[in-house]
Amino acid sequence: MTQRLDYEALAPEAVSTLGEVYLYVARSGLDGGLVELVYLRISQINGCAYCLDLHSQALLTRRVPSRKLAVLQVWREAEGFFSARETAALAWAETVTCVRESGIPDGEFQRLSGIFTEEEIVDLTVAVGMMNLFNRLAIGFRRAPAPLMKQEAG
Repeated sequence: MTQRLDYEALAPEAVSTLGEVYLYVARSGLDGGLVELVYLRISQINGCAYCLDLHSQALLTRRVPSRKLAVLQVWREAEGFFSARETAALAWAETVTCVRESGIPDGEFQRLSGIFTEEEIVDLTVAVGMMNLFNRLAIGFRRAPAPLMKQEAG
């Protein structure tokens, strides 16, 4: 796959501004591991190889068990793998990412409201929106993950 455009070079101010939003989320008080799980799940939904690689590596660096990453795509069926906060955040990330289909039902918001503060809900929603934008940039302009080294490829 050949990259279509180098959006970072062509729109450095836009990418820098997105980076500021990324830093805002990182400093928001939301647990970093939870946010990375949300980023990875959004990237699974959107099919962004670049972001899947980036966020799975970040979670492995955080020592999140590989088994947890392996079942993330079917987290609803993986009882005992995810905390109540994680499942509420993942459900919210999915419904916001798939807004056209979901309509973001009141039940999902109420579930989230029972676990997160209003400020955390806003910060989480900012994170979801930002990751969807990063996915669209990477997918739209065909940004690929770095190739595996021969030793890594197995």
